Amino acid sequence: MVRFFLINTRRKKVAKEFGQIQAIGKNQRTMSNWDMFATWIGANANNGTWYIGGVIAAAGMYTASTTLIATGIMSYIFLALASYMGYKTGLPMMTLTRASFGLKGSFGPSIINLVQFIGWAAANTFIAAISISVIFKDLFNWTSYADGGKTGLVVGIVIMSLLHLASISLGEKSVRMIERVGILLVIVFVIWEAIVVFQHVSLDQIFEWQPPKSVRISSGEAVDILAAFNLAWVTASSDFSRFAKKKSGGTGWSFLGANVGLFSFAFIGLLATIGTAVMNQSFDPNDSDPSTIASKLGLGIIALLVIVITSTTANAVNLMAAGSALTNMWHKLKLTPALWIVTLIATLVSFIPLLFATFLDAFTVFLDYIGMFLGPEIAVFLVDYYIIRKGQYEISEITKVSGKYWYHGGVNWLAIASWAIGIMLYFSLKSVFWVSQTIGVTFVTMLLSGLIYYVLTKVFGKYVK
Repeated sequence: MVRFFLINTRRKKVAKEFGQIQAIGKNQRTMSNWDMFATWIGANANNGTWYIGGVIAAAGMYTASTTLIATGIMSYIFLALASYMGYKTGLPMMTLTRASFGLKGSFGPSIINLVQFIGWAAANTFIAAISISVIFKDLFNWTSYADGGKTGLVVGIVIMSLLHLASISLGEKSVRMIERVGILLVIVFVIWEAIVVFQHVSLDQIFEWQPPKSVRISSGEAVDILAAFNLAWVTASSDFSRFAKKKSGGTGWSFLGANVGLFSFAFIGLLATIGTAVMNQSFDPNDSDPSTIASKLGLGIIALLVIVITSTTANAVNLMAAGSALTNMWHKLKLTPALWIVTLIATLVSFIPLLFATFLDAFTVFLDYIGMFLGPEIAVFLVDYYIIRKGQYEISEITKVSGKYWYHGGVNWLAIASWAIGIMLYFSLKSVFWVSQTIGVTFVTMLLSGLIYYVLTKVFGKYVK
């Protein structure tokens, strides 16, 4: 009797905790196709995407550009698929993972999302702070970060954090407003940057240029770098598509916006980095950040200010995704306080790259871990929704203890096992030369992880319900 009372009391407590999340209503679907398009352009049209373009310049223009296009299209097909889940159910992505990983099992993806989006916000903040340090060098003659100074960088991180707090102050509404402004600045900046680059070098020179063998990366390495960058948005897609008025906005326009943002800024980063290398007859991947390139091209303070503003537009999406993950873990926490919390944490994390020899070292480690965790996770929840569940989730069950998605103790161990195996496969395939150096390991790992989950569910599914 005592045991029954304790179990029943615990179930009631857990049921209360998991009963907080509600799908949004029709009147809350306020984002037009243009809003969705602008949100995803703004998410990718920023200094982090420029930096990615500069990093893959080490593969050479032809390999980098073809890899960029193929990886972007493939990654954002997954974004469109995940976005549809949010549009149809009205739920954020981490809440949706309850159906595939279990009510408690969804804490795993939520933790990864929380960490990765705080990490992305910190990375963008650090890159923007480099721009601010260059501005302070011009205005106050402070030593810039590139020249070994740290004062301007630290002040820059604080300034960026204040801008981020302002950008997310009203939740989804403020994100929408800042993206509308940011997209116009992005268009102007990309055109301006392209004109300046081609005033100095020709397209033929850029394609003919080859990186030094000591820093050259393979096509497989470029795929994995880009996949880690692109797939991060997949786990945030539903956080925005659930507000879409139309299915086309939540899927097709999201796909187009993400690719337009990626291609515009990654290509300009790629062109500017190689163009600068051709002009200076030297190439250092550590100088691929937009502030250094903009300074070398003589673009001035206005360009640096645009870099700062576009960082704010991207981080509005990063912080929204991190805040959403936090609310899935602590259901009593409202979204706006969650956004403030993750913004403050991101501010502290922004100082971590100072512990590494170069920012590129810290950035590369971060990307590797993102690809390792995200690929298998995405494969599992997409296979669960589209293949196992045939595109049907019972929303009323997604908060119920001992309900359909409770599985065994709140965890779908088959999903967790498939995820874990996928992570191990990622590590293992890194040592398989013909995979890691040609097509990369990320998408191969996703394919295998999804297949493993499907087989395990078909064979052992009845034992976890």
